[in-house]
Amino acid sequence: MTHEDYERRLERAGRAAAVAGLAGLLVTPGPDLVWLCGYRPPAVTERLTALLIEPGRRSRLLVPVLEQPDAEHAVGAAALDVSGWSDGADPYAELAEWMRPEGRYGVSDATWALHLLGLQRSLPGAAYAALTEVLPMLRAVKDAHEVALLAAAGAAADATYEKVLGVRFEGRRESEVAADLTRLLIEHGHSQVDFTVVGSGPNGANPHHEAGERVIEDGDMVVLDFGGLKDGYGSDTSRTVHVGEPSAEERKVHDIVREAQQAAFEAVRPGIACQDVDRVARRVIKAAGYGEYFIHRTGHGIGVTTHEPPYLVEGEHLPLVPGMCFSIEPGIYLPGRFGVRIEDIVTCTESGGRRLNETAREMAVVR
Repeated sequence: MTHEDYERRLERAGRAAAVAGLAGLLVTPGPDLVWLCGYRPPAVTERLTALLIEPGRRSRLLVPVLEQPDAEHAVGAAALDVSGWSDGADPYAELAEWMRPEGRYGVSDATWALHLLGLQRSLPGAAYAALTEVLPMLRAVKDAHEVALLAAAGAAADATYEKVLGVRFEGRRESEVAADLTRLLIEHGHSQVDFTVVGSGPNGANPHHEAGERVIEDGDMVVLDFGGLKDGYGSDTSRTVHVGEPSAEERKVHDIVREAQQAAFEAVRPGIACQDVDRVARRVIKAAGYGEYFIHRTGHGIGVTTHEPPYLVEGEHLPLVPGMCFSIEPGIYLPGRFGVRIEDIVTCTESGGRRLNETAREMAVVR
């Protein structure tokens, strides 16, 4: 990434704000700030750090003066005006001087209430709205470089899955297999591991089960869902394995989920509504008699965070466009018995979908 890349992002954000009828955007530390200017403060504290983006104007970054040298060395700093404020000063009053007194601003979701309330006191005539409400798709469409980074993160997650198939499952705790996943993700280049779901037997019926002390047994279905950040971009993949030979019913349920995942993938194309991809997966599972056991959305976006817009869910009418990247992860969860989920990250292209995970989707037998 160069400062020109960040300059284009800032300009794009300013144009999007204007189209949305906003005076500008106010971005505090979090994924939006990293994506827009490449700056990640050394620590997120009660001291205000805020990026102000207004259409047609050069963007400004206000930081604590003791952190100003770090901010000025961020890759995107050349596309900004960076200013520092000193302890004892009122940073909200200084920020308010840059803003329109009666303007309506989109505010990043990660903004602390402390900071927003402080700004409201200094600029009581302004109005604020959450960024995910007014510009939910700001980061949704990825450029070729971002897709390449997501593909590399996906390949690292795939390599992790291939390796974990060789570890012992039976007789070990879920937490021990989760530790294997963490270690392997880091070995394959991840700087951050966000989650390692290991749901064995009845625990697999909880989609977000946290790996615990249950000992994995012969005959268990085991849901594996893991991911994190590699070079600043996310991975997220799920596969369901079986300890020893599965029963006919377990194979049947797994095959239904695999068919639903494939059908949803084949539905991906520019112009299709997000909710329609969800409907395709849900239709397959419902037709097989398991509709009530598919209890979550079909997918979520991914980028500099592992969960972000767009969301493949009923009620989301937004159409897919080339460059959007998202998970496709239908599942069936039978309470008290077992669960199955299969998940790939997919990017929408001009001609359809492209998977960024390529490991086998057939049920693997582990020991």
